[in-house]
Amino acid sequence: MEESSKDKRPRFGNRYLENADEVFKHNAWDNVQWDDQQEKIAREKVMQNSEVIFSEECLKDLEDNADKHWDAFYNIHQNRFFKDRHWLFTEFPELAPDNTSAPVRVYPDNKSTPPENELIVTQNNTKRYIFEIGCGVGNTIFPILQYSTDPNLFLYGCDFSSKAIEIMKQNELYDTNRCNVFVLDATATEWNVPFAENSVDIIVLIFVLSAIDPTKMPVVINNIYKHLKPGGLVVFRDYGKYDLAQLRFKKGRCISDNFYARGDNTMVYFFTQEEIATLFKDAGFNEEQNLIDRRLQVNRGKMLTMYRVWIQGKYRKPL
Repeated sequence: MEESSKDKRPRFGNRYLENADEVFKHNAWDNVQWDDQQEKIAREKVMQNSEVIFSEECLKDLEDNADKHWDAFYNIHQNRFFKDRHWLFTEFPELAPDNTSAPVRVYPDNKSTPPENELIVTQNNTKRYIFEIGCGVGNTIFPILQYSTDPNLFLYGCDFSSKAIEIMKQNELYDTNRCNVFVLDATATEWNVPFAENSVDIIVLIFVLSAIDPTKMPVVINNIYKHLKPGGLVVFRDYGKYDLAQLRFKKGRCISDNFYARGDNTMVYFFTQEEIATLFKDAGFNEEQNLIDRRLQVNRGKMLTMYRVWIQGKYRKPL
């Protein structure tokens, strides 16, 4: 029996909660607006969990052994956390394999549709390069490789964790003719990478900048600028201030304002739009997108609602 238009499931990124009584009808709702009371409660929770901060000794361990903490994370979770990022091409049509038409996410501010010159177009068999920083075990790179047949596309990826890179290279989708992943500390002043400056078309930063000490973030952004081609694009997505993950922290896990250590001693920062804009603009980028993605996730089994807050941006290196 053919599915009617009324019964069809809304595409990812375009499902809106118009009737509060239907909140448990789906697993997630997009572009959920917060009222003043919800904002006030979130602010109070952050103030409470920020009252007690790490000692200097604990902070030194977090810094000195950061690579070990991430290796331990991937060693524990290597067979349990890989998920194909189904939303990838909806949020970032620039990454859509072979320039096929991807359903584009519509935001209230109408900033989701990229300019015509923003899409990657292969001309005259020109090679194009995508580089992901913090590639983990391939959550972004593998979907692109899996769905793309473009012989001119080559992907690079790096991660701070040697364990993550080891796991990724063992995946059956890893193909050295189409991609190259390696260990890199992205906070290093000089990058040791297998490509030249001004050579990359797109650099991907998805839930990775938040794992870096805020004082070192400008170094990362400046190196990104250095290695992108003129006209190249950065696509960014990360945790926003007052995200559920931030509100759940207990006292004693705070490092500094909006910066925390998880139970496994990996670190996470929660951004505001203004902070992201400043980071990229100070490095010389032009802003094409900077928005808050507020999503309501639903556990229908336990009848629970969970509010997520993410920041998404697109920044271009001037020609």
